[in-house]
Amino acid sequence: MVFEIRSARPDDAMDACRVLRRSITQCCAQDHHDEPGVLQGWLGNKTPDNVASWIASPSNCMLVAIRDDELVGVSLLTQAGKLSLCYLVPEALHAGLGKAMLVGLEAQARAWGVSVLRLHSTATARDFFARNGYVLAGKEKSCYGVECDFFWKKLNAPASEAATQSARFCNCSAQ
Repeated sequence: MVFEIRSARPDDAMDACRVLRRSITQCCAQDHHDEPGVLQGWLGNKTPDNVASWIASPSNCMLVAIRDDELVGVSLLTQAGKLSLCYLVPEALHAGLGKAMLVGLEAQARAWGVSVLRLHSTATARDFFARNGYVLAGKEKSCYGVECDFFWKKLNAPASEAATQSARFCNCSAQ
C-alpha cells in the first residue's frame, strides 16, 4: 500500500470534513453510543468552512493522509501543543497512516519548540496513543458530552526518562 502524508491545502477542506464526520460516526460508536445529541454536538463544528479555517490558521498544522489518490485521514496540531484531531476512515485503520500523521505532527511540534503535547482521546483511540508513547493522565468530559482520556507526551525526552514518565502532567518549565 502506498500512501502520502502531507500538509493540508485549502482545497482539502471538503474531503477532510467528510473524513472527520465519517470517522466520528463510524469508528467512534464506542464513544457516542449513537446518541443523537452527542453526535450532533461532536459533529457540530465539523463543517467545510470550519475545516478550511483550521487549515488556513498559521497557528495550526493540519496533515492529511492520502491513499490511492483519496484523502483518508486528518490530523491537527496547534502551536500551543494540543493534538486536536487524528482521524481516519474505517478502511484506513491499522495500516500505519495514523502513526505516520502522528510522527509528522510531533516533528512539527519540535520545529515550533513545543516540548509537551497533550490531547483528549476517545476510548476508540486510547490504545493507539498509549502505543505511541503518550501517558494517560486521567479522564475528562468533552464539551459535547463524551468521556475522554487525557494524554500527554514529553517530546525529546531521553529514552530513560521517557520510560519512567508518570501519569502526572505538568507543563511547567521544571519538567
